[in-house]
Amino acid sequence: MKHLPMVSVIIPCYNEAGYIGPFLESLALQDYDKSRLEVIVADGMSTDRTRDEINRYRPAFSHFVLLDNPRRYVPHALNHCIREASGDIIVRLDVHCAYPDHYLSACVRHLLESEADNVGGILETVPGADTSEARAIAAALSHPFGIGNALFRTGHREPVFTDTVPFGCFRKSLFGRIGLFDEELLRNQDDEFNGRILRSGGRILLVPSICTRYFARPKRQQLWKMYFQYGLFKPLVIRKLGKPATLRQCVPPLLVGGLFLSLMLTLFLPAFYPLFAVPAVLYVLLLIAFSISAGSGKGLMAQLLITFPVLHFAYGSGFIAGFLRLLRPGRSMPHSLSDSR
Repeated sequence: MKHLPMVSVIIPCYNEAGYIGPFLESLALQDYDKSRLEVIVADGMSTDRTRDEINRYRPAFSHFVLLDNPRRYVPHALNHCIREASGDIIVRLDVHCAYPDHYLSACVRHLLESEADNVGGILETVPGADTSEARAIAAALSHPFGIGNALFRTGHREPVFTDTVPFGCFRKSLFGRIGLFDEELLRNQDDEFNGRILRSGGRILLVPSICTRYFARPKRQQLWKMYFQYGLFKPLVIRKLGKPATLRQCVPPLLVGGLFLSLMLTLFLPAFYPLFAVPAVLYVLLLIAFSISAGSGKGLMAQLLITFPVLHFAYGSGFIAGFLRLLRPGRSMPHSLSDSR
């Protein structure tokens, strides 16, 4: 590129002492001209050593801004950063990732050379710890049986226009056109924003040569909590957009809701037993088959037999809980993730 645009990298974080240092170190190794790079971190008033780590790496950047985010959550952080950004291009990054040296330059190049409004790459999900449980979580998050046909997780050979990409690289003018991130969505704000891009006639480009390593949560308890929250806010996203972005979002709640309702029918009317037994047996058979195929040679079959259902039932039950919240008059979505259950 002959004239490099100014790029503002925006980073939400909260209590990320174990990740923020290596993340900022990888950001300092980017091959994009540092004089054309602005780094903005919005910290949710961390109570660990996150700020100490941030201050340790600040001298590596010529343009570095640390913002307070007293409301703590991601959409507030993102919007605060965007308002403060001076760049023509905004790149949103996540602390739980390691980025290749060409990440920024590749995203910017593809954004400028394409008709896309948002550009992102593939996520290579890696274990968050050296345990079989963590390895099974990473495997489940990379498998179609675990997360559906999300191309940025399952992979793709060629650049393709799709429904979503992780994080995102945008022209700042896009936010003036379609608005900022929705602060009512403590989770899934990126899904809703991408939905608005598509609804406005925009396009989202997935570039497989841009590959980022994502460190998954190491414990199934953490996985359950995260995916329950994703499911909880999804009905609100659908209501705001007017329709689901993809059919894969509806499969887990249909599974959970269908099994629960058919089980209730069976308890009162035994003649309806096949309504419960047939889908339950089919799910168990698919679970065993995919746990064997995904865990073969890795010693993960037993772990995957637990991890796949955690993904499905956490998201599905969260979705149903969110849907029921929206049906109840006067009941809003939680304003804190600690109040999400």
